[in-house]
Amino acid sequence: MSDKQISREERRKAIERQKKANNKKKKKSPVVLWMKRILMAIFAIGIAGLVFGASLFAYYASSAPEIDEELLRDPISPTFYAADGETEIPYITAENREYVNYEDIPKVMEDAILATEDNRFYKHSGIDVIRLGGAVIANITGGFGSQGASTITQQVIKNSFLTNDKTLKRKAQEAYLAFKLEQEYEKEEIFEMYFNKILMSGNIYGFGTASEYFYGKPLGELTLAEAALLAGMPQSPNGYNPFTNIERAEERRNVVLSLMDQHEKISTEEKEQAQAAPVADSLVPEGERQPQTASSEHTAFMEMVEDELESLEGDYSLDEGLTIYTTLEPYVQTKVNEAMASDLFFDDNVQSAMTVVDTKTGGISAVGAAREYTGDVRHNYAIDGSRQVGSIIKPILDYGPAIEYLDWSTGQTVVDEPYSYDDDGQEVRNVDGRFLGSMTIREALYRSRNIPAVKTLAEVGTENAGEFMKNVGLDMENIYESTALGSAEFSTVEMAGAFAAFGNKGEFIKPHTIKKIVFRDGSTEQIVEPEPVQAMKDSTAYMVTDILRDVMDPNRAGATGKEAAISGLDLAGKTGTTNYTTKEMQDYNLDSSSAPDVWFAGYTTDYAVSVWSGYPTRKTPIDTASDERLLAQRLFKSVMSEISSPETARFEQPDSVTEKVVEVGSVPLKLASAFTPYSMRSTELFARGTEPNSVSQRYVVEDLATPSGLRANISGSSAQLSWNHGDDDVSFEVSVEVDGSRSVLTTSSSKSYTFNGLEEGKTYTFRVVAVNSTQRSDPASTVVEVAAAPEEPEEEPAEEPVEEEPVEEEPVEEEPVEEEPVEEEPVEEEPVEEEPAVEEPAVEEPAEEEPAEEEPAEEAPIEEPTDPTEEEESETPSVNSSGNGNAESNNNGSGNNGNGNANNGNGQEDENNN
Repeated sequence: MSDKQISREERRKAIERQKKANNKKKKKSPVVLWMKRILMAIFAIGIAGLVFGASLFAYYASSAPEIDEELLRDPISPTFYAADGETEIPYITAENREYVNYEDIPKVMEDAILATEDNRFYKHSGIDVIRLGGAVIANITGGFGSQGASTITQQVIKNSFLTNDKTLKRKAQEAYLAFKLEQEYEKEEIFEMYFNKILMSGNIYGFGTASEYFYGKPLGELTLAEAALLAGMPQSPNGYNPFTNIERAEERRNVVLSLMDQHEKISTEEKEQAQAAPVADSLVPEGERQPQTASSEHTAFMEMVEDELESLEGDYSLDEGLTIYTTLEPYVQTKVNEAMASDLFFDDNVQSAMTVVDTKTGGISAVGAAREYTGDVRHNYAIDGSRQVGSIIKPILDYGPAIEYLDWSTGQTVVDEPYSYDDDGQEVRNVDGRFLGSMTIREALYRSRNIPAVKTLAEVGTENAGEFMKNVGLDMENIYESTALGSAEFSTVEMAGAFAAFGNKGEFIKPHTIKKIVFRDGSTEQIVEPEPVQAMKDSTAYMVTDILRDVMDPNRAGATGKEAAISGLDLAGKTGTTNYTTKEMQDYNLDSSSAPDVWFAGYTTDYAVSVWSGYPTRKTPIDTASDERLLAQRLFKSVMSEISSPETARFEQPDSVTEKVVEVGSVPLKLASAFTPYSMRSTELFARGTEPNSVSQRYVVEDLATPSGLRANISGSSAQLSWNHGDDDVSFEVSVEVDGSRSVLTTSSSKSYTFNGLEEGKTYTFRVVAVNSTQRSDPASTVVEVAAAPEEPEEEPAEEPVEEEPVEEEPVEEEPVEEEPVEEEPVEEEPVEEEPAVEEPAVEEPAEEEPAEEEPAEEAPIEEPTDPTEEEESETPSVNSSGNGNAESNNNGSGNNGNGNANNGNGQEDENNN
C-alpha cells in the first residue's frame, strides 16, 4: 500500500514537472515577436502604399487628356527652329504615308510585329501585367526607366497624346488611357492605328509606305526576311535604316526572326533560312531610290538632327508633335552649299565635305555632306569617320599633349634628323626627303615636319596622347608611332569640334545639332545640348593656337596653310595629307605625289571649320604636286571669308602665358643674348612659371679692337693710309666720305691703302673698321682737307704765332707731312717746322676757325666705346705751315699740289653715317 502511495506521489510530481516544461515551451521568443511585428508593419505599409498608389493613380488619370480619334490615326509633325530660335526650318512639313486597312495586312507582317512588340496583344486589356512584372524587376535592378513594358496599345496612346518623359505621371496616364482605348476600340482597329502611325525612317510613316520605299513592292509581296526587317525598324528608325546602316539592320532582323521562332510564329528551319538571306539583294537599287523629302539645302543637317534625337536618352519620336530647337545657322548653311557647288573643284568626280561648328558653343552651324546631296540617296561624307586625317592630327596628338603634360614651350628644341620607328625599324621620312636639323616645335609644326612629330609623340607617351585626344572628343583604342602622322580615322564633325577647343580657351563642347526640345503641351522642355568640359589648360590652347597662326602666315617661309589665309582675320589652322601604302601604290600604279585625302581644319574665335577632299574610292588619287592639294584650303577660305564678321575678336593671350625671346637650339632653352644672331632668335611662348631665366653665352665674344695709329700721308693727289691691329684673323673695311656721300673702298687683310684722286677744296673722311664673320669693331677715322689754290703770290708770315698755340696742347706725335708715321705711341714734339714760304692772308682762316676743330668730338656716337689713343689724338690741334695742310681734331685735313696735312689720330664714326 505504501509503495503504491509513493508511486502515485511520484507520478503526481512528474505530471507537474511536465506541465511546467510544456508551459516554458509555449513562451514565444523575442525574435519571433519582432518578426511578427515586422510582417504586420509591412502589411500595413503595403495597404497604405496601395491606397496611396491608387489615389495617386486616380489623381494622375483624372488629368489625362481626352482620346481624340483624329490624333489616334494621324501622326503630328514636328516643328524645327534654327539657332536664332525664331526661323522655322522647312523640313518634314507633310508625312509620306500610304494608309493600309487591317484586312490588307499580311499575316506574316502581323506575326513579326506582335512577336517583336507585344506578343500578348490579343490577350490583355491594354496593359500586359506579366510583361509589366518583368519590367518592374528590371527597373529595380537597373534603375527606373531602364526597361519598358509598353504594349502596342500604350504605344499608340503615347505617340498620340503624351510626352516621352519617363515619369510616374506619364506612365499612369498612359496605362489609364490604354485601358480606356481598349474599351472603345476593337483590337484590330488599335493594331491598324499602330501599323499606319508608326515612324519608320525620316518622314516615312507606316509599314505599307516602308515596304514600297525600301523594297519597291506592296506588303503582300514581302518575304519573311523582308517583313522581319521592317518589323524591327520602329525601335530605331534611322539606326536600322537598311539603306544607310545595313549591318545593324541585318542584326535587328535576325533578332526579330528569333523572337518569331520563340513565340512559335515560324519554325526554326524557316528562321534559319530567312536569317541566311542577304539584306542588300532585295533592297531597291541605289540608283532607283526616291528621296524621302524634296531636295532641300538643309537635308543633310536635318538627317543629323534625326540621328541625334534617336541617340538621346529618352524615348523621343518625330511623330509626337515635338518642337526642336537646333543649332543650324541658315546663312552659314547657304554659304557652305554655295562652296560645295562652286567651280573650285578641278573635276566632276572629286568629292568634299565640311562641318562648321560654333567655337564657343560646339553647335553645328552648317554641314556640307557632299557636292550633291538629296536625302538618303547620297553618302554623307561629313559624318563618315573612315578617312585618315593626315597631319591635322599633329597639334592634337603630338604637340598639344607635349605642351600640356611636359610643360614644353613653343620654342622647345626638336631635331629633324634621320630617324626610324622603334617597333619595326622603318625609316620615317619627311615629304621633301630632307633633314633640317635643330628647330623649335613652332617651326616643326608650321612646316609640318614628320620626324619631329614622331619624336614628340615618343616623348609624350601614348597614354598621355590618348587622354588628350579623348578630352577633345577623339577616342582611339590603339595609338602607335605612325599615328603621330595621321593614320587615325575621324570625320569632319569630330575634327571641327576638336579644333574648336583650341579656340575656346581649352574648353571642349561636343558638336551637336539640338539645343532643346519642347513637348506637345508647349510648357514641358528639356535642354539636351552637351555641357562644356575643360579639355586642357588655357595656356596650352593659346600656345597651340599661336603656332597654328604661323601655319597660315603668308610671310612665314615654309608655312603650309598660306592658301587658306584671310587678310585681317585672326586665323589658326592645320593642313593634312594622307598616304598610300606601298602595296596600294603598286596595285593602283601611283607615283609618290599621289594622296587619297587632303584636309584642312581652321578656326577663329567664332567658328571652327573642318574640310575633307578626296575621291569616293582610294583608287583615284589627288595629285599633291599640283594645285589639287589646295582644294580643302580653298573651300575653307571660301566659306570662312563669307561667314566671318570684320569685328571678329582676336585670340587673347591669357595671364597664364608669358612671352620671351630665346636662342633657337639651346638645350635647355635659354634667353637670347645681345650677341645671338637674329637668325637664331625667336619670340616664343611659355606657361607662366616655366620660362627660362639664364641667358645663352654661346655667341658672346669680346669686342674686336679698333684699328690704331691710323695715318694719312698726302702726296700730290694721293693719300697713303696705314694703321695697326693686333689680330691676324680679321679683315679691314676702308671707306671714304666726301661731300656727304660715303662709299666702301676695299675690304682686305692689308693694313694700308692708297687713295688716289684728291681734289682741291674738298674734305675727305677716311674710316677703317676691323671685321670678321660675326663682328665689327668701332671705326678708326682720319680727315684730310685739301686746300683751294692760292689767289695771290705773297704770303705774310705774321700769323706764325697762331700756328704755335695748339702745339702746346698736342698730346700725340705730329710729324711733317713728308715723314712716314713710324712711331705709334704719342710723343711730345716741337711745332712742325716752318718754311718761310709766302702765304696769302687766307692762311689765317684756319686759326680763326679753331672752334670748328672740335665738331667731330661733339658728333661722335656717345654709345660707341672710344679707344684712349683715339681720344688723345682727336685733341691734336691744327698746324698750319707753308707747304703743309691742317691736321684737325675733327679729322678734317687738306692737301693741295703736294701740300697737305694728315691727322695721325683715330676718331669714332659719325652717328649720321650707317
